[in-house]
Amino acid sequence: MKNNFPRIKNSSKLRRKMTEIAREFRKEPTKSEAILWQALRGKKLDGIKFRRQQPMRPFIVDFHNSVYRLVAEIDGSIHDSQFEADKNRQGALEELGLNVLRLRADFVEGEG
Repeated sequence: MKNNFPRIKNSSKLRRKMTEIAREFRKEPTKSEAILWQALRGKKLDGIKFRRQQPMRPFIVDFHNSVYRLVAEIDGSIHDSQFEADKNRQGALEELGLNVLRLRADFVEGEG
């Protein structure tokens, strides 16, 4: 199946740097990221494979499924003060043909 969305490409230098950063993020997940990862890892959600802390151009997304072109982002309290930046980031991801699902951290943690 061919789609008309742009390919996600980075220079090799940027790709290496983003991979390093993503690895560091994986080592120290937030509480809500750890909870959601336990629910998604190992194709636990209807056999769908997710990757966590996945580099996407100049961004690192929390969770990504390539088949459904789905990005799941967890928004903690810091996101209350960066609405415009999050809106721009989401727009850039959607221009790549990705579907972005934003989840509040308190919802993932069962507090919201």
